[in-house]
Parts: sequence; structure tokens; C-alpha cells
Amino acid sequence: MKPVAADILLEIELADPDKTGRFAGLLAQIVKSGDILALWGDLGAGKTTFARGFIGALMRSAESVPSPTFTLVQTYPGSAAGMPLEIWHFDLYRLKRAEEAYEVGIEEAFETGVSLIEWPDRLGSLLPAKRLDVTLAPGENADSRRLTLSGGPEWAARLASLSGGVAGI
Repeated sequence: MKPVAADILLEIELADPDKTGRFAGLLAQIVKSGDILALWGDLGAGKTTFARGFIGALMRSAESVPSPTFTLVQTYPGSAAGMPLEIWHFDLYRLKRAEEAYEVGIEEAFETGVSLIEWPDRLGSLLPAKRLDVTLAPGENADSRRLTLSGGPEWAARLASLSGGVAGI
């Protein structure tokens, strides 16, 4: 399964993993409870680097952000716009059936927190249509990544507020 969100909202070349993390931190400034970010890309594309930058920007204290490859999900306390917010980081690579996601709290995550989902294709029809697709692909250089954001009009409006910050990355 590939990203299906209708509109490409932004395409940017990120020169190295540090810039990938910085862009993710910038994007974290505009999220709210109930947001779902589907992280698309092959192994080594930078999905976990993106997630670490995103989570780090929302956390109230410095904390390690391990990949949830074996636990399938990690949660983190964070805040956005001065309000507490739970961040759910899913790595669904090891999921055998989409329904297994219910066992790790995906319904609660979708309702109450911000969800970052690595390997979102594993959810099949359970993957909500209302989401932001973050696609990472190899860039022009060995360490660079091509990032594409796709989503609906609600994301287009929010991303417009970042235009100045994106230029600084």
C-alpha cells in the first residue's frame, strides 16, 4: 500500500539526518490531539530519525526515543500549544495482521493523542484517510532525504503557517 492522501502539500530536500530531525521538530509545532502522521519509506529511509525529531520537540523533558520495533509502540508525554498531549510512536513492521494493532492501543491513540506510524501499510483498511502522509525517499546525496507531505485541506492550512521556518532548514 502506498500513501493515498490526495494532495501533495510540500516537497523538500533535507541534506542530512540532522535536518530531517529539525524539519520534524518544526512540523511538531502545528499538531493537535487526534492527528495521525503516516511515515512512509523503505528500511533506512529516515522514518525513525524523523520520529525522534518530532517527539523530542514535543516532550517536556529530555528522554531517549528508541525505535519501537520490538514493542510495536512507545508513548511519550508531551505538550502542544501549552496543552498536555500524549505522543504515540508505532512501528508496525512486525505486525502480521492489521487487527493486531487494536492490542497495542491504536484506537485510543487515534482518539486522544498524536500518532506517528512507521510502516502504516500494515494497517490496511484500518489506516484512517484523515491523516498526513510523510514520505521519505533517498535524496540527491548519500545522507540526504527527499521528504514529501501529502494530506487534505486542513493540513494545507496548517503547513502554510510554517513557510518561513521551512526556508531556514
